[in-house]
Amino acid sequence: MRPALSLRNGIPVTISVPIVVVLLMVFVSVGASQLVLSRLSSSQERQLRDLANAYLDGLEAVLVGPVLRQDSWEVFDTLDRARNAYAAIRPVETTVTDADGIVLASSEPRLAPIGTHLDPADSVDPAGSGVTLVEDRHEAILDRALAVEGRIVGRIHSRLDISPLLAERREVLWFLIASNATLTLILAALGWFTVRRMVAPMNVLLEHVGKAAAGAVEPIPASRINRQGREWARLFRQFNRMADAVSEREMLLTRVADEERLASLGKLASSVAHEINNPLGGILNAVDTIKVHGDDPKVRSSAIELVDRGLRGMRDVVRSILATYKEDRESRDLLPADLNDLLVLIRPEVRRKQIVLNWSNRLPPRTAVNAFGVRQVALNLLLNGCRATPNGGALSFLAKVTPSALEIEVSDAGPGLPSHVAEFLSNDEPSTSGVVSSGLGLWVTKRIVKELGGAVAAGKSPHGGARFHVVIPVVLEVEREVQRVA
Repeated sequence: MRPALSLRNGIPVTISVPIVVVLLMVFVSVGASQLVLSRLSSSQERQLRDLANAYLDGLEAVLVGPVLRQDSWEVFDTLDRARNAYAAIRPVETTVTDADGIVLASSEPRLAPIGTHLDPADSVDPAGSGVTLVEDRHEAILDRALAVEGRIVGRIHSRLDISPLLAERREVLWFLIASNATLTLILAALGWFTVRRMVAPMNVLLEHVGKAAAGAVEPIPASRINRQGREWARLFRQFNRMADAVSEREMLLTRVADEERLASLGKLASSVAHEINNPLGGILNAVDTIKVHGDDPKVRSSAIELVDRGLRGMRDVVRSILATYKEDRESRDLLPADLNDLLVLIRPEVRRKQIVLNWSNRLPPRTAVNAFGVRQVALNLLLNGCRATPNGGALSFLAKVTPSALEIEVSDAGPGLPSHVAEFLSNDEPSTSGVVSSGLGLWVTKRIVKELGGAVAAGKSPHGGARFHVVIPVVLEVEREVQRVA
């Protein structure tokens, strides 16, 4: 399955970016809709107030005289004619009162009979404009005082039907909702397709980077490169160059590691040849003795015993070499003899340089770790210590088991570790260039320890040189049983 380019929260970019676009569009559309509706409401209210004031101005000019005369019939006639003249503003009911709030006349006599008292408290506009909108009743309430020479002689109270204005607002609101929703969906779809197309090359790159992280470095096929634009094609070609370089580097490291292993074997073979040559000379002398004095039982028995000791010593040397370098080994638990056999392999170098060897093998009868990997690690560290230790110096070896791990410690009296080697051992993913130039013994050691799930640490030796501390986890019996059942 191809990897998807994701944000920190795990949402793919092909989904998160359209979602962001939708949210931004919703935010913008809500803001724009509120602005449009606010401007529309303000415009409608301004026009309504202008028309209402014109309506009230017309009534005021005509009604002052009849109100002073308390002529209810003339006031009613004026209101009746005004209803037809101002039908455009949709007056519902208009009532005229005197200064004390007593009804003189109303366009709807049944609602406000003549002589009744009208309470105008709910019809006063707080802004003082004389027009109050009551949207839940779909009405506008008008209130105008009739004054003569600064004295109020009466009031005009009117209710207008504003249903058309509110209907227009609703139409505009639904139009804005529909248009914004349609535009948001279109932009979200465009964003999804656009972002998906934009990140498609990145997904290809992530796919191959993921394979490289898993250990399989594969170049991007040319067919995919040719379908991309100039920038992505250039990036893909750079990745392919890097992939080729990594593949060549891995091949080189593998080849050099094999050569290092064979070189170590050659050095061991040269050193061990001396160990084999001495008993071999004794065996040949014993054979010559048997040929000459074979009839003597004592001489023959002594010669045969010498031959037996020599052959057993040669067998131990050969067995140790085979146990360390034999290919296609099956994994088995570590035994104390697996580490003691290494003494046979390093003894020639120890004798040649007169090294004082402090050997401490505290392993139990059986340890649940890979025996062959541990042998290789211990041998590499011992050979490295022998090379670094000067003539007459000291070399220490310690192997022990804690409740959860095998620990191996090798300390020499050499000049200590170079800085690049110490950095190599301390980093999880170090550069091997400095180590390759000085031999791959430590590189191979760390690779084997890492494969075994352990770690290598370097420090100062009590002998004045380098100290290597290896910790390899032990497979517990419960884990082993689970693995066996699986």
